[in-house]
Amino acid sequence: MHLMKFPRAFLASLIAIIFAAQLAADVIETKNGARIVGKVTKIDAGGVVVDTDYAGTITIKQSEVTVITTDVPLAVRLDNGIHLAGKLSGADGSEQITGPDGTINTQVGKVAASWAVGAEDPAVVALRRHWSYTASVDISGTSGNKSQLGTAGAFRAALTSPHDVLALYTDYNRQVTDSQKSADQFKAGTDYSNNFEKRSSWYVRDEGGFDRIKDIYFYNTSAAGYGYDLIKQSKDLLTVRGGFSFRYEDYKNPLTADVSSAGLDFGLNHELEFGKAKLVNRLSYVPGFQDFGNYHFTHESFYEVPLASPAWKLRLGVSNDYNSKPGSGVDKLDTAYFTRLLLNWK
Repeated sequence: MHLMKFPRAFLASLIAIIFAAQLAADVIETKNGARIVGKVTKIDAGGVVVDTDYAGTITIKQSEVTVITTDVPLAVRLDNGIHLAGKLSGADGSEQITGPDGTINTQVGKVAASWAVGAEDPAVVALRRHWSYTASVDISGTSGNKSQLGTAGAFRAALTSPHDVLALYTDYNRQVTDSQKSADQFKAGTDYSNNFEKRSSWYVRDEGGFDRIKDIYFYNTSAAGYGYDLIKQSKDLLTVRGGFSFRYEDYKNPLTADVSSAGLDFGLNHELEFGKAKLVNRLSYVPGFQDFGNYHFTHESFYEVPLASPAWKLRLGVSNDYNSKPGSGVDKLDTAYFTRLLLNWK
């Protein structure tokens, strides 16, 4: 008799557990009466992120949400800075957060952020400086009536926080056409900017290297000044710079006068993201005080798209380097078109 009851009781308990597991879910209700069932993974930047079985991960505007009910506790930060952990529930536009230390009554709109219990506040994580790296290479060549082999490589490391950016970079370009070098250039530099106000920043930068085709044995440009963000959005940033510089160019040919002059420094940087692609434009203009007709102008524009793996990207672009008073027998303007394969990592 008891042997028959045990399997039945066990089966009933198992069915109850499975049924309860199916009912265990978070519920989001919106102003238009929609009811979304899933798992709330986080509340951030004015959005409620929900994992669903039927539509994958979706983000609902927080301003459209009236009630959030969670089956498990979440860590929550309110807009007044209060932190607590507990289950969320609500009705009629009000929200309750119930945890071990009691219950707080609030509203959905006053929840600044939420995350998994035991994890760190995303705002704290975002304030930490972190390194990111980019390496690129491009190789091109032709044979037949003309032979050409071009190799170029670059590396960039950036230490970033919400308030400042330190960038270190290096680049080498070598081109050989019909056994004659047509490009042999190396540069390395650093650029630091500090956003001391919402749109305002100060910067310092330094770049040095050589260009054997232009007969420059060594060059160095240092600058410092003020930057302002004309556009500052999450996917659209336009920054202008203005300051003072010191430009030095040592030419190998004794017939070419070396450059050693203080001057001005102007720059423009625009980065626009659409989808997963990015369009970048950079301009730099450095005139000297001794002779404003002696200046150096550089430009770079490129379009960058991700490949199958997000860490790999393809960059297509053009760059211009203009020296108003180059060395003897050297053209003022150099233009280069490039296709580069990039690898990003952190």
